[in-house]
Amino acid sequence: MKVDILSTEGTSTGRSIDLPDNIFGIEPNDHALYLAVKQYQAHQRQGTHKTKERSEIVGSTRKIKRQKGTGTARAGSIKNPIFRGGGRIFGPRPRKYEIKLNKKVSRLARASALAQKVSQGGLKVVEDFTLDAPKTSALAEIMTSLGGTGTKNILVTGDYDKNLYLSGRNLQSSSVIMANELNTYSIMNCKNLILTESSIERIASSFNQESK
Repeated sequence: MKVDILSTEGTSTGRSIDLPDNIFGIEPNDHALYLAVKQYQAHQRQGTHKTKERSEIVGSTRKIKRQKGTGTARAGSIKNPIFRGGGRIFGPRPRKYEIKLNKKVSRLARASALAQKVSQGGLKVVEDFTLDAPKTSALAEIMTSLGGTGTKNILVTGDYDKNLYLSGRNLQSSSVIMANELNTYSIMNCKNLILTESSIERIASSFNQESK
């Protein structure tokens, strides 16, 4: 699958690059995408929620009224959950929300997200570039030329570029990540996925290593 390589101004350079069909040309698997996104969102939860139950409330354990003859429900102590300030019944406890996903399913989901982005016209390839110094306005202008204004864009680089990373750190709707940080959720959560030439090779090599 051939894709035109764009310049930082958003114009064609007259060159093209082959995208691996086993990654960018497969039939997207919707269920694998669902599982991968669900796993990512579950891993974002801290799971530190906690409320005090009856045994954890500080208070007297004296029986506040006699068992029978009051015309109301029996109550053992002021820590009873039905009273104001009492413990909570079946309150949340700290727990992990992690979801296990097989490596093959995770790899299939990432490839499906990339293939879906290609079919929707949201994947673009740009020539390798860098900035002389960290400058947010310069990178914002490039991202606007490549992805448009007011859209969520992700620029994927092959290696860590300090100037690009610092320049994109303060962009509101765009971000810069390396190829090894690319995941299914980030691919699906952006409108335009902008790959540099070097990142394509890194993505392909990572898929090949995972398949071994």
